[in-house]
Order: sequence, then structure tokens, then C-alpha cells
Amino acid sequence: MFITGFPAGVWATNCYVLAAAEGEDCVVVDPGQDSMDILREILTEHRLRPAAVVLTHGHIDHVWSVAPLTAGYDIPAYIHPDDRYRLADPAGSSFAEARESLLAMTKGELELTEPDDVRPLIDGQTIDIAGVSLRVDHAPGHTEGSLTFRTERGATQPPVMLSGDLLFAGSIGRTDLAGGDAAAMRQSLIRVVLPSDDDTIVMPGHGERTTIGDERRNNPFLQGLSAAAADGD
Repeated sequence: MFITGFPAGVWATNCYVLAAAEGEDCVVVDPGQDSMDILREILTEHRLRPAAVVLTHGHIDHVWSVAPLTAGYDIPAYIHPDDRYRLADPAGSSFAEARESLLAMTKGELELTEPDDVRPLIDGQTIDIAGVSLRVDHAPGHTEGSLTFRTERGATQPPVMLSGDLLFAGSIGRTDLAGGDAAAMRQSLIRVVLPSDDDTIVMPGHGERTTIGDERRNNPFLQGLSAAAADGD
């Protein structure tokens, strides 16, 4: 499988591109602010054509460029139903900055508008798009509809978790924004992260990639969760 990614925009949100191989259709994950130019370079260099956009959640830094991308390639966007409302007004349903300030950062009229074709993602389903198979796990806490996506283990490749803003290298997503829930975040970490194999590669929404094993050993927010989960707390 071909996977690449890059940090985009003022929030350095990681946008990822997944394909069965170079020269094939691909899936784009979380096209954030100022992602389109770099994304086009990747598509051209590796001879890829987007078949769909999948979103880990609806915050503006992860969905900024979803409308121009879906309109430009006539493709759908996928998101959990609980975050669907955020696509109607990403500037007004994300951060504390003034909506006017966020809109002033746009470069084109399609940015921060709602995609024409939005499709739901459901907990536990597996989606198969353009030869890319992704397991969907609902992981609320950062937002109501936060998701992770997981690839299957290959013959020579460990599974990959696209963790969005659930899990970072050495940290976890914040829960103090609208729609955040610390108790739900804790349960998502217990249910989605802790059962994962240690060699699972974690590609987060921000920052460097890591592994589940490294986070299990070193992430202070995971310390004690294994024992708590075993005790049923």
C-alpha cells in the first residue's frame, strides 16, 4: 500500500493520501487549510486520482479544503453522522476564534462551504474505496463524531491507524472545545487504542508518527488505563 502525508496550514494538520499503489485511485484523509497545492503535487508525482475524502472529524483544521477537493474531482466526502453538522458551518462549529477572522483566511469561494455529496461512516464498518480497505472506529471525546481509520495487516506491513485527534505522539486530543468530552475520550482510548497491536503505526492528525507500543510505554495519558480497563473502571 502507498501512504504519504504532510502537515498543512497554520495548524499543521496532517493530510494523508492512501492508495493500493502508485498510478491508482486514492483516498484523501483530512484535507486541511492550504493543503491543495501540496496535494496536487503529490497526485501528479505519483499519478494518483482521488476517489473519496474521509474525515477523522469535523473541525475546521481538518475539513478546510474538503469542498474544493470534492467539487474538483466530483467525489464524495465521508464523515461520522455526529460530526455531519460541522460541515455546514466549519468556521462556526470549531474553535474560539472569531468566525470573521477564519473566513478572512480563505483563498477561494469554495473553501469552508459544504460538500455536495456527504456520506455517513458507522462504527465498526469496513469501507473499501479504490482498493484501500479501512476499518472505521468511532472514538468520541475530541468531538462527538471523531473517528479512527485502520488498515489491515499485510504480509510485510504492520497495520496503520490514522488516529485523527484521538492519539498523538506523547499526548491525546483536547476535550475542552465544543463537543469535547473527557470521559468519552478516556473510553475511546480504552476501547480503540489499548487493544491495538504494539507494532501498529499511528499516523496522527498533528505531529510525528509513532507506534501503539511506544505510546503504551511512554504516553502519560495512557498510563494506568490498562489497569483501569482490566478492572472495569
